[in-house]
Amino acid sequence: MPGFGEMPITSVLDARVARVLAPNASPMTLDGTNTYVLGEPGSGAVIVLDPGPDDPGHRERVEQVVAERDAEVAGIVVTHHHVDHAEAAVAWAARYGCRVVASTEQIAGRDGRVVADADAVDAGGLRLQVVATPGHTRDHIAVRMDDGTLLTGDHVLGRGTSVVAYPDGDLTAYLESLRRVLDLGPARLLPGHGPELTEDPQAVLRFYRDHRRFREQQILAILAVGPATPAQLVARIYAEVDRRVWPAAEASTRAALASLADRDRVWLRDDGYAELPRGD
Repeated sequence: MPGFGEMPITSVLDARVARVLAPNASPMTLDGTNTYVLGEPGSGAVIVLDPGPDDPGHRERVEQVVAERDAEVAGIVVTHHHVDHAEAAVAWAARYGCRVVASTEQIAGRDGRVVADADAVDAGGLRLQVVATPGHTRDHIAVRMDDGTLLTGDHVLGRGTSVVAYPDGDLTAYLESLRRVLDLGPARLLPGHGPELTEDPQAVLRFYRDHRRFREQQILAILAVGPATPAQLVARIYAEVDRRVWPAAEASTRAALASLADRDRVWLRDDGYAELPRGD
């Protein structure tokens, strides 16, 4: 696995999949957004997944990959509405004369195609299956190829773990999505950020599940001592983590608290504090 900041700008992962790294690296986007170009060799067409930021240099690099495959862009698929994945989608679709495919009209645009779980996207000689994976955002989808490859968007990352940011993020839905993806048994995971995950994808998914449970236990252990605000929980749990990601950590902690409250494990007070229910 390449170290942080060492991912190549363009990578050919196999005959049907190329990855182009967008120039938007940050503590939240890691090395940058992964834009994938998907197509059967010789088909004359490709699908672009998660075009990312509407950056001219990034678009030119994607177009170079498309040209090297002697193909045209036949469709643009977007995993979720976050700007680092979706910003360029409608503009690029207009440029290439194709449609945006996404789970909501907000992303797909008026002329796009709205899809749901188990729908198929046919283009570039491929049949892609939509897998609903809400949690990171409520509109999140992943895309499965016929060889078991799962393009995960931000549901699973190539480094670290995904943020589930309240209120758009829903931890209960996220954990259910993890279970569904585990049941699919993907052969490899191609994430929206960071390197591909090809060694034991099931272990990666179990780690993600266990990591969320561990965070819940940390929250409950702190609240066993006394009430705390989300910010106070973050200061304890993420004390050794780069403070630039603390706002995202707080949003994720709020999602964990909301999930715990739904299960009557935590009481959320009107003054912003969380505490254990009386009698626990």
